[in-house]
Amino acid sequence: MADIKTNLIEELQWRGMLHDIMPGTEDQLNKEMTTAYVGFDPTADSLHIGHMVSVMLLRHLQKAGHRPLAIVGGATGMIGDPSFKEAERQLLDDEAIQKNIAGMKGQLEKFLDFDCGENSAEILNNYDWFQDFSFIDFAREAGKHLTVNYMMGKESVKKRLASGTGISFTEFTYQLLQGWDFYHLYKTKNCRLQFGGSDQWGNIVTGTELIRRKAQGTAFAATCPLITKADGTKFGKTESGAVWLDPEKTSPYEFYQFWLNVGDTDAERYIKIFTFLDKEVIDQLITEHAEAPHVRLLQKRLAEEVTRAVHGQEELDIAIAASNILFGKNVTDQLKTLNERTLLQVFDGVMQSEITKADLEGMAEIADLLSTGTQNQLFASKGEAKRMIKGGGISINKAKLQGSELPKDIELLQGKYILAQKGKKNYCLIKVV
Repeated sequence: MADIKTNLIEELQWRGMLHDIMPGTEDQLNKEMTTAYVGFDPTADSLHIGHMVSVMLLRHLQKAGHRPLAIVGGATGMIGDPSFKEAERQLLDDEAIQKNIAGMKGQLEKFLDFDCGENSAEILNNYDWFQDFSFIDFAREAGKHLTVNYMMGKESVKKRLASGTGISFTEFTYQLLQGWDFYHLYKTKNCRLQFGGSDQWGNIVTGTELIRRKAQGTAFAATCPLITKADGTKFGKTESGAVWLDPEKTSPYEFYQFWLNVGDTDAERYIKIFTFLDKEVIDQLITEHAEAPHVRLLQKRLAEEVTRAVHGQEELDIAIAASNILFGKNVTDQLKTLNERTLLQVFDGVMQSEITKADLEGMAEIADLLSTGTQNQLFASKGEAKRMIKGGGISINKAKLQGSELPKDIELLQGKYILAQKGKKNYCLIKVV
């Protein structure tokens, strides 16, 4: 029997990760190694940071000595969860769901240990036990144990009905399907606990009720709060959309920047929820941050910890280097290490210009480069450029200019870009075509 290492409920409470808990849950977790699960809806081929609370719950569960199950809803994803949604979602076909499951599995494996003995994590797809389960079997085995009155009493159902849009039979049965998941895992994996977001409470307790009525067993439920920003707006959204864990959807640099730019109040909450730093370390960081908020100590540590966990140390180093480039000194070498995508993201929104290779080869002076182009330039005239160069206020690729001549061997970033800088804050990214 695996040892119980910490009191999981106490850990979740101080981190602000506990919303509702069924009586007896803490006693069960302190009594013995407990198998618990969280469900993930496979609506995309990547998790986003909104899913990370559930991922962190599973990781804390495993660290405390318990066994985590991640259930990917290959079957329930074909139905759609009505919980507190205004309209029915688009249904996915099997091919799309399998693609999504594969992407999510790779990301979960970064957080959970799948080879640590008795409390090794496991990923399961509920389609595996639903695919041969006929409608008649489902009606007999699940449907007869819960009344329509019970199902109508769920807040998610009542809210949909009150909205006037109604609810389809398909979505109405969702809580029974999720309840059957819990029952199936109770019978086959000795799973005694389900975690989820606070909007899942009704679906989770349907499972505990099905286990009680059908198996005369006892199961437990706990939920975490839905994470929002300090102003009450939705967490995990930017102007360009969701913040994904997939580096092709959200680059490590963009990912790092998201955490770096959260407000002070949010940073204090998020560092407890989204990192594994212990209480003493976090309390010390909060104290130090309060003494000098402008240094943004909390945000920097939060961004480092989460980016490292999701993307690894190498990508974190690149993201930090990229973040330092705009305002840092002696960063010429760091600038050269950026890949093209990160380079363009760092300088998104700055002035851009375009010249041909032939034009570049024909230029003799730096001033020619800074006042020529098909779009905007740093200077309106060559004379203005010369005066600023003479005053020492121009850098090329973050290196201060020495003299006015254009080097014949000027290095192109990613083989096609030159970064010109006037003063401290004015940039022009020149593309050589």
